[in-house]
Amino acid sequence: MAALPEGTPCWADAMFTDVEGAKAFYGHVLGWTFGESSSEFGNYTTAYSDGEAVAALVPPMPGYQTQSVWCLYLASPDAAATAERIRTNGGELVTGPTAIGDVGAMVLAKDPGGVVFGVWQGGTFEGFEKQGAPGAYSWAEIVTREPGKADAFFPAVFPYGTRKMDTEQMDYRMFQVGDRPVLGRKGAEGDLLPPEAPSYVSVYFAVDDTDAAIERLTARGGKVYSGPMDSPFGRFAAVGDQQGAAFGLIDLGRTVGEQPRTVDV
Repeated sequence: MAALPEGTPCWADAMFTDVEGAKAFYGHVLGWTFGESSSEFGNYTTAYSDGEAVAALVPPMPGYQTQSVWCLYLASPDAAATAERIRTNGGELVTGPTAIGDVGAMVLAKDPGGVVFGVWQGGTFEGFEKQGAPGAYSWAEIVTREPGKADAFFPAVFPYGTRKMDTEQMDYRMFQVGDRPVLGRKGAEGDLLPPEAPSYVSVYFAVDDTDAAIERLTARGGKVYSGPMDSPFGRFAAVGDQQGAAFGLIDLGRTVGEQPRTVDV
């Protein structure tokens, strides 16, 4: 597998106190199957869609309890160099750089507004084996109360160009690698985030029918935070699993309306 361009989303995982419960939930909602947990790497369990790796579930480290949350990893050819740019530009290193055998090297970090994200330098494993199809990662966006900090930080750490939606109705930007949008940035104005919720990266998984996926999700104790709603990009909804991890669902095949005009920043 060829290495992904620097700054491209390449992997997603989530930490759960009840991994077996999470496996049952995502298996039912997204159709995932799971490999054997790897005790060598903290019982890391890879999720598969049609036999291709799409995400992973992991229990918390001993003595470390936290809210379940999805983490998006951005590709880097040199995790140590990326970590240095994170520090230099006002970010915080949470862990790493850490070599994971010959599999790769990782960093967990926060941007200056507190958004947690990961960095992955691929070794024998580069990341997603499937994207943009039902059961797999589709898109991600930074949802932040401090958009100005994110706008300055991410293009300083990764080789991003930036475009924004040419509208006064929404504060939305897209970070690009070359001419390809790879990551969104949404300002958390109004009621987009409840007061107790931190800024975060929302990870979207594709489905073949958003409404049917929501029925499966709610039947297993998941929650719907907004939507479903139609858009030029697909029919989507913001949801959460039964352990509180927020994520998105999107049917890429059901689009309504014209895509909004964007302009360079």
